[in-house]
Amino acid sequence: MSDRRSTLFEDRTPTDRRNDMVEKLTGAARTEAIAGLDGWSEVEGRDAISKSFRFSDFAEAFGFMTRVAFHAEKADHHPEWFNVYSKVEIVLTTHEADGVSERDIALARTIDGMS
Repeated sequence: MSDRRSTLFEDRTPTDRRNDMVEKLTGAARTEAIAGLDGWSEVEGRDAISKSFRFSDFAEAFGFMTRVAFHAEKADHHPEWFNVYSKVEIVLTTHEADGVSERDIALARTIDGMS
């Protein structure tokens, strides 16, 4: 018999994950979470965080976006982004929570690890 705890997330479909309750980060928890990120900042006029990335050329930027896209699809949490040549701008917010949630913080950390 396998240890069911280690496979709970992998066995869940994107629909299962979409139905999870997601809460917007507020107060000290929000401030602390965003402060713990490297280079991410709050978006003026929106409950979102953003960061700009620069690469040596378009191929490197596109490769980065592809790696992020595969992870985002698996996590069922997708960034808003804009790309021109070697620059990629990413905005994260959780629509189900109507603002920044722990999902955004986790994805931001993962994205930083891929850059």
